[in-house]
Amino acid sequence: MASRMSKKARLIVVILIIAVGAIVGIALSRSSPSPSDGTLSIITWNETSLSAFEGTPVVLNFWSISCPWCIKQLPYLENVAQQSEGELKVIAINIRDSASGIQTFFGDYEPTMIIALDKNREAFVDYCLAYNNTRGAIPFTLFVNSEGLVQYVKIGAFASETELRDTLDSVF
Repeated sequence: MASRMSKKARLIVVILIIAVGAIVGIALSRSSPSPSDGTLSIITWNETSLSAFEGTPVVLNFWSISCPWCIKQLPYLENVAQQSEGELKVIAINIRDSASGIQTFFGDYEPTMIIALDKNREAFVDYCLAYNNTRGAIPFTLFVNSEGLVQYVKIGAFASETELRDTLDSVF
Protein backbone atom coordinates (compact mmCIF):
# COMPACT_ATOMS: atom_id res chain seq x y z
CA MET A 1 0.00 0.00 0.00
CA ALA A 2 2.91 2.39 0.70
CA SER A 3 4.22 1.97 -2.86
CA ARG A 4 0.72 2.64 -4.23
CA MET A 5 0.53 5.91 -2.27
CA SER A 6 3.93 6.98 -3.54
CA LYS A 7 2.87 6.31 -7.14
CA LYS A 8 -0.18 8.52 -6.60
CA ALA A 9 1.96 11.16 -4.96
CA ARG A 10 4.43 11.07 -7.86
CA LEU A 11 1.59 11.32 -10.36
CA ILE A 12 0.15 14.33 -8.55
CA VAL A 13 3.56 16.05 -8.47
CA VAL A 14 4.06 15.42 -12.21
CA ILE A 15 0.58 16.80 -12.98
CA LEU A 16 1.24 19.88 -10.86
CA ILE A 17 4.59 20.51 -12.56
CA ILE A 18 2.96 20.24 -15.99
CA ALA A 19 0.11 22.55 -14.96
CA VAL A 20 2.44 25.17 -13.51
CA GLY A 21 4.64 24.97 -16.60
CA ALA A 22 1.64 25.46 -18.87
CA ILE A 23 0.40 28.45 -16.86
CA VAL A 24 3.83 30.09 -16.87
CA GLY A 25 4.18 29.46 -20.60
CA ILE A 26 0.80 31.04 -21.33
CA ALA A 27 1.59 34.03 -19.12
CA LEU A 28 4.95 34.61 -20.79
CA SER A 29 3.47 34.35 -24.26
CA ARG A 30 0.75 36.88 -23.35
CA SER A 31 3.02 39.47 -21.74
CA SER A 32 4.25 40.99 -24.98
CA PRO A 33 5.00 44.71 -24.63
CA SER A 34 3.20 45.45 -27.90
CA PRO A 35 -0.41 44.81 -28.84
CA SER A 36 -1.44 41.84 -30.90
CA ASP A 37 -1.78 42.51 -34.60
CA GLY A 38 -5.27 41.10 -34.95
CA THR A 39 -7.45 41.99 -37.89
CA LEU A 40 -10.38 44.22 -37.04
CA SER A 41 -13.49 44.69 -39.11
CA ILE A 42 -13.99 48.39 -39.64
CA ILE A 43 -17.64 49.38 -39.83
CA THR A 44 -17.02 50.86 -43.27
CA TRP A 45 -16.54 47.18 -44.25
CA ASN A 46 -12.79 47.32 -44.67
CA GLU A 47 -10.51 45.24 -42.51
CA THR A 48 -7.27 46.45 -41.05
CA SER A 49 -4.61 45.28 -38.68
CA LEU A 50 -3.15 47.42 -35.95
CA SER A 51 0.24 47.44 -37.68
CA ALA A 52 -1.35 49.64 -40.37
CA PHE A 53 -1.20 52.49 -37.85
CA GLU A 54 2.47 52.07 -36.93
CA GLY A 55 4.18 55.45 -36.86
CA THR A 56 1.08 57.10 -35.38
CA PRO A 57 0.00 57.05 -31.74
CA VAL A 58 -3.27 55.19 -31.25
CA VAL A 59 -5.96 55.21 -28.59
CA LEU A 60 -7.78 51.86 -28.55
CA ASN A 61 -11.08 51.84 -26.73
CA PHE A 62 -13.13 48.67 -26.24
CA TRP A 63 -16.84 49.38 -25.77
CA SER A 64 -20.42 48.27 -26.39
CA ILE A 65 -23.76 49.98 -26.89
CA SER A 66 -25.17 48.38 -23.73
CA CYS A 67 -22.46 49.96 -21.54
CA PRO A 68 -23.62 53.37 -20.26
CA TRP A 69 -20.09 54.40 -19.21
CA CYS A 70 -18.83 53.54 -22.69
CA ILE A 71 -21.53 55.67 -24.31
CA LYS A 72 -20.78 58.55 -21.95
CA GLN A 73 -17.12 58.71 -22.98
CA LEU A 74 -17.61 58.20 -26.75
CA PRO A 75 -18.05 61.99 -27.27
CA TYR A 76 -14.74 62.60 -25.44
CA LEU A 77 -12.97 60.18 -27.77
CA GLU A 78 -14.68 61.68 -30.83
CA ASN A 79 -13.62 65.21 -29.84
CA VAL A 80 -10.02 64.06 -29.42
CA ALA A 81 -10.15 62.35 -32.84
CA GLN A 82 -11.55 65.50 -34.47
CA GLN A 83 -9.00 67.82 -32.90
CA SER A 84 -5.94 65.61 -33.43
CA GLU A 85 -5.86 66.40 -37.15
CA GLY A 86 -4.50 62.95 -38.01
CA GLU A 87 -1.59 63.09 -35.56
CA LEU A 88 -3.38 60.53 -33.41
CA LYS A 89 -5.79 57.73 -34.32
CA VAL A 90 -8.71 56.89 -32.08
CA ILE A 91 -10.17 53.43 -32.64
CA ALA A 92 -13.37 52.53 -30.82
CA ILE A 93 -13.64 48.73 -30.94
CA ASN A 94 -17.09 47.32 -30.24
CA ILE A 95 -17.02 43.89 -28.61
CA ARG A 96 -20.70 42.92 -28.39
CA ASP A 97 -22.90 44.45 -31.04
CA SER A 98 -23.51 43.68 -34.71
CA ALA A 99 -22.30 45.96 -37.48
CA SER A 100 -25.90 46.87 -38.32
CA GLY A 101 -26.62 47.62 -34.65
CA ILE A 102 -23.61 49.91 -34.48
CA GLN A 103 -24.62 51.66 -37.69
CA THR A 104 -28.12 52.15 -36.28
CA PHE A 105 -26.63 53.52 -33.06
CA PHE A 106 -24.64 56.19 -34.94
CA GLY A 107 -27.45 56.85 -37.43
CA ASP A 108 -26.51 59.53 -39.96
CA TYR A 109 -23.56 60.71 -37.89
CA GLU A 110 -20.19 59.77 -39.41
CA PRO A 111 -17.59 59.71 -36.62
CA THR A 112 -14.07 60.95 -37.16
CA MET A 113 -12.74 58.18 -34.93
CA ILE A 114 -12.47 54.74 -36.47
CA ILE A 115 -15.29 52.44 -35.42
CA ALA A 116 -14.24 48.80 -35.49
CA LEU A 117 -15.88 45.52 -34.59
CA ASP A 118 -14.06 42.72 -32.79
CA LYS A 119 -16.39 40.02 -34.17
CA ASN A 120 -15.12 37.10 -32.10
CA ARG A 121 -13.64 39.16 -29.23
CA GLU A 122 -10.14 37.79 -29.90
CA ALA A 123 -8.43 41.18 -29.72
CA PHE A 124 -10.36 42.07 -26.55
CA VAL A 125 -9.41 38.82 -24.82
CA ASP A 126 -5.76 39.18 -25.90
CA TYR A 127 -5.55 42.71 -24.52
CA CYS A 128 -7.40 41.80 -21.32
CA LEU A 129 -4.96 38.98 -20.64
CA ALA A 130 -1.89 41.00 -21.57
CA TYR A 131 -2.85 44.13 -19.63
CA ASN A 132 -4.44 42.81 -16.44
CA ASN A 133 -8.11 43.38 -17.23
CA THR A 134 -8.94 40.10 -15.53
CA ARG A 135 -12.67 40.78 -15.31
CA GLY A 136 -13.01 41.82 -18.95
CA ALA A 137 -14.34 45.24 -17.90
CA ILE A 138 -15.37 47.89 -20.40
CA PRO A 139 -14.69 50.57 -21.25
CA PHE A 140 -11.10 49.46 -21.59
CA THR A 141 -8.70 51.94 -23.17
CA LEU A 142 -5.07 51.50 -24.23
CA PHE A 143 -2.69 54.24 -25.32
CA VAL A 144 -0.24 52.90 -27.92
CA ASN A 145 2.79 54.95 -28.97
CA SER A 146 3.99 55.37 -32.55
CA GLU A 147 6.29 52.35 -32.19
CA GLY A 148 3.29 50.15 -31.33
CA LEU A 149 4.00 49.81 -27.60
CA VAL A 150 1.25 50.19 -25.03
CA GLN A 151 2.18 53.11 -22.78
CA TYR A 152 -0.89 53.37 -20.56
CA VAL A 153 -3.98 51.32 -19.77
CA LYS A 154 -7.27 52.62 -18.35
CA ILE A 155 -9.85 50.14 -17.09
CA GLY A 156 -13.15 51.97 -16.67
CA ALA A 157 -14.48 55.24 -17.98
CA PHE A 158 -12.83 58.62 -18.07
CA ALA A 159 -14.76 60.93 -15.75
CA SER A 160 -14.43 63.82 -18.18
CA GLU A 161 -12.88 64.88 -21.45
CA THR A 162 -10.34 66.82 -19.38
CA GLU A 163 -9.21 63.59 -17.72
CA LEU A 164 -8.81 61.95 -21.14
CA ARG A 165 -6.83 64.93 -22.48
CA ASP A 166 -4.63 65.07 -19.37
CA THR A 167 -3.87 61.38 -19.84
CA LEU A 168 -3.02 61.96 -23.51
CA ASP A 169 -0.71 64.83 -22.56
CA SER A 170 1.11 62.74 -19.97
CA VAL A 171 1.41 59.64 -22.18
CA PHE A 172 2.28 61.17 -25.57
